[in-house]
Amino acid sequence: MAPSAVVEWLASRREAMLSLLGELVAIDSGTANHRGIAQVAARLAAFFAEAGIETEPVVVKGSGAGLRVTVPGAKSARPILLMGHLDTVFPDGEAARRPFSIVGDRAYGPGVADMKGGLVLIAFVLAALKATGGDLPPLVGFFTADEEIGSPAYRPLIEAEARHTDYAFNAEPGRASGNVVTARRGGVFMRVTIEGKAAHAGVDSRAGISAIDELAHKIVALHALTDTERGINLNVGVVHGGQSVNTTAASATALVDLRFREPEDRARMMAAIEAIVAKSWTAGTRSRLEVTGGFLPIVPTAASTALFDLYRSSAEAIGFSVGGEATGGCADSGFAAAMGAAALCGVGPVGGGAHSPAEYVEIDSLVPRAQALALTIQRLAEAVNNQNSHPRGQDAGDPSPRRQSAAPQRETS
Repeated sequence: MAPSAVVEWLASRREAMLSLLGELVAIDSGTANHRGIAQVAARLAAFFAEAGIETEPVVVKGSGAGLRVTVPGAKSARPILLMGHLDTVFPDGEAARRPFSIVGDRAYGPGVADMKGGLVLIAFVLAALKATGGDLPPLVGFFTADEEIGSPAYRPLIEAEARHTDYAFNAEPGRASGNVVTARRGGVFMRVTIEGKAAHAGVDSRAGISAIDELAHKIVALHALTDTERGINLNVGVVHGGQSVNTTAASATALVDLRFREPEDRARMMAAIEAIVAKSWTAGTRSRLEVTGGFLPIVPTAASTALFDLYRSSAEAIGFSVGGEATGGCADSGFAAAMGAAALCGVGPVGGGAHSPAEYVEIDSLVPRAQALALTIQRLAEAVNNQNSHPRGQDAGDPSPRRQSAAPQRETS
């Protein structure tokens, strides 16, 4: 059918999209809440079943269950990957404390933008493409359950999916500016644990070895590694330690966040961090470093730039303008990009205030963003079909990522 059919199909689904969004926001699904994550997955599975789309649970030991969705297409074509995560950062009970609400042209609630709005968008895009048909490659929707803690369990599965695709779209929220995300920083999440020796601070302080004193030195050294110009940031965001005000601290811990823009900076910075953790400023302390999660960056390539250009032209056909921007935040799309896929992130509905009580989604962006993504996929399929018919047409503008080299981009937000 003509590409306009998918646009028309989505045009009448605004209220249905809002209804599903409200249902998902009403479910607490923090990363540790495996039951809540299963409920979100089950509601999506029911939606897909109504649309005649096959689903299968993704079971990962130690994590919530994810969901894999497939819309069959041309068997000779590599699938297009649509990505999302079922988990949020919010504690149990937050959905009752701050229920889904609509005020003016915005919807509010825990996880409404990051990323239950994106889940709704992917669901309707897949349903629209299934309903309107056309000469498409297979479509895979892959929904994970631990993105908010760095995808420690799901990363291998994301990478396995990405090895089979040339194109990946991640429905993280569109920026408040209305832009999509064309570059992201990578990140590493770590825990530093320090052991000292307890003693009475007033009676026998010289017998004690302060783990807090050692941690203070390490924090200063870690923060000194920040190189803003190069896009490298170190942040010690959480600290714990000690037993009581009159006891020398026998233990201390810190949670550390590293962000980097260039892939090669990861190994260099980790070596510097490991050296700081290994060094003792306070004699007698012992320190340990544990990596708890992390992400890889999205570095724009000629292929991902061509993919963005295709999305931008599709958005213009729908009736809105969109730009691309870089962000310091991390996402699963970096794993897909590292596997060689052209990755475009932030294609979800426009929103802001993620991870906060002010989190919102622009209601009027739900349908147009879904239309733009669906139309992009159709145009991408047409371009790939044309390339297969004319295999020598590998000149500028060819979006095939595995033929392109990386081109760094400066961060703009």
